[in-house]
Amino acid sequence: MTEEQKTSGFDKTSGVEETFISHLVELRNRIMKASIAVIVVFLCLMPWAAHIYDLLAAPMLAALPVGAKMIATGVITPFLIPVKVTLLLAFVIALPWVLYQLWAFIAPGLYAHEKKLIAPLVISSSVLFIAGVAFCYYLVFGVIFHFINNFAPKSVSVAPDIDSYFDFVMTMFIAFGMTFEVPIVVIVLVRMGLVSLEKLKSIRPYVIVGAFVVAAVVTPPDIMSQLLLAVPLCLLYEVGLLVAPLFVKATQAPAEESEKTI
Repeated sequence: MTEEQKTSGFDKTSGVEETFISHLVELRNRIMKASIAVIVVFLCLMPWAAHIYDLLAAPMLAALPVGAKMIATGVITPFLIPVKVTLLLAFVIALPWVLYQLWAFIAPGLYAHEKKLIAPLVISSSVLFIAGVAFCYYLVFGVIFHFINNFAPKSVSVAPDIDSYFDFVMTMFIAFGMTFEVPIVVIVLVRMGLVSLEKLKSIRPYVIVGAFVVAAVVTPPDIMSQLLLAVPLCLLYEVGLLVAPLFVKATQAPAEESEKTI
């Protein structure tokens, strides 16, 4: 091997390492910018942490008997739970900036048709998740909590623990947020060619059964709560089936389009 070949090989290896390191530095910078935004929003919201938790607890308090309150059984729970809620709200508020940092990191390495694919998915998935959380908060919680409290025996004094309430609320938020992501899952499966649209249509009965099974596991055991999760899941699955062909057509690569025209 000549000196020129050795030098050329060394330069290529060095170039790859420099590129990899530069990507790591860029990723670190983007993560720091996103984290700083969340922290700044969190610090701005902290003076109102107690009021923010009161908003989260409003559906439960509205269902409790007059004069009843929630309780805190831990020593630091009255401080810790409002802080957790405020931190989660700060992340939601800063989410557009966080997503922008993610997009700014990956966009330079994407083709034009790939940008058309990813940008709408990221935006729509965020909007759908927030819509699922809002649906759960404004509609589902009222139904669930009134059912639970009306079902309680008269000899029982209902006084939910704020820690348990927080865990329950987060579980429900995640369940309904993920349920509203069903159209995105359908679109991605079809666009990536993992499952055909016809196959997804053919398994519709199994999806309906699966929706009610998931609802039975996640929600309290009243039929109304289960319907409020299962019915949107089925409807959103149908929305995904309708939108998927349009999305695939709009995000085809030029090569794919040329192959179809030949």
